[in-house]
Order: sequence, then structure tokens, then C-alpha cells
Amino acid sequence: MLVAIDGPAGAGKSTVARALAMRLGFNYLDSGAMYRCVALLSLASPGEAPAALAREASIELGAGPSGATGRVLLDARDVTEAVRAPEVSEAASHVAADRSVRAALVVKQRELIAHGDWVAEGRDIGSVVAPDASLKVFLTADPHERARRRAVELGAAPDAVLAEQTLRDERDSTRAHSPLRPAPGAVTLDTTGLSVEEAVDRIAGLLGP
Repeated sequence: MLVAIDGPAGAGKSTVARALAMRLGFNYLDSGAMYRCVALLSLASPGEAPAALAREASIELGAGPSGATGRVLLDARDVTEAVRAPEVSEAASHVAADRSVRAALVVKQRELIAHGDWVAEGRDIGSVVAPDASLKVFLTADPHERARRRAVELGAAPDAVLAEQTLRDERDSTRAHSPLRPAPGAVTLDTTGLSVEEAVDRIAGLLGP
């Protein structure tokens, strides 16, 4: 079984998807971490084509049988903390707009979810990577709430985060390839005012008893 969770930054995708995977005993796929890995490589090798870096990179997500711990290994190196740096986040948004990079990572993502039960999250899981997912959910939240969450996570000023977020939303939603939008058949869930447990409860309820 595959549960696809998409949505913009700050909507709670990673936190909710990881918690849902742990509750269900499923593997957890953080597709955004894969783009961050390519961004990290690109920052370290500015002369290299991002698509080539994406194709050649060895990216492993999670640790242990559930895969829900959120560890990120890039070419056998633990980069869990490094890929969350602000400059990497900014670079990842640009890298993600590269059609060739997306094509390379979609191949890797499909290989990962081909076997077993997964909760996969990102910005195009339900629309591109796995359109036949058992359940597709599009998480959203009030822009100011999303910025507040990101500011707490990054230790940054909310106003600055909101400004950057607005630009990123525009870039992600208008890009030519795999734009950010709800997948056909997806259930939209607004997480404004919801705790992580409440959001998980709602998604788990959609799967039935």
C-alpha cells in the first residue's frame, strides 16, 4: 500500500508523514530530502550538471526496518543535518525546477516504493511519481501559520520566512514541470490549528478500519 502526501513547505508534510508511517508500520519516503541531496552536491560542485549529479548519487532514506527515522545518507555519508541548512533549502527549490533532475529522482523514488508499504511525501508524489497510490492527500495550511512553523524550525524571523515562502510557492506552482498542485482524486486537508496527532488521525481514518 502507498499513501502519497503532497503540499507546500510548512504544511506539515514531513512531520505528519513520518508520524503516520510510524503508526502504520510503513516505510517513509521524504522526496524533498532527495532534492536537497542534489542541491548539496550542486553547491559543492558548481561546475557539474545537476541532472548528472542526481543520476549518479546514491541516496538512502531512513534507518531500520520501518525507514521512519528520517536519516539521509548521500553516497554512504550521513547528511541528515547538512541538507536542512537554509542555503541548501533555497538551492533545492531551484534544482527541483530542472526537468532532468526531476526525471532522474522520479526513477529513484519509484524504485524505492516498488516493494512494501510506504508513506511518501513531497510535491508531486500523487500527481507524477505514484498517481495510482492507494490514498492521495494534499496538505495545506494558512500561509502565516506555515511561515510560523518554518521560522520555529529554522530559528529565523517569521516575516523573512513568509517572504521567501511566497516566492517559493510562486516558483513551485508555476514551474513548467510537475507544478505544485493537488493530484486528481487527492483529499485536501488543511492542517491550520491541527496537532500532528490530529492530522495523522484524519489521514489514518481515510484508510478505513
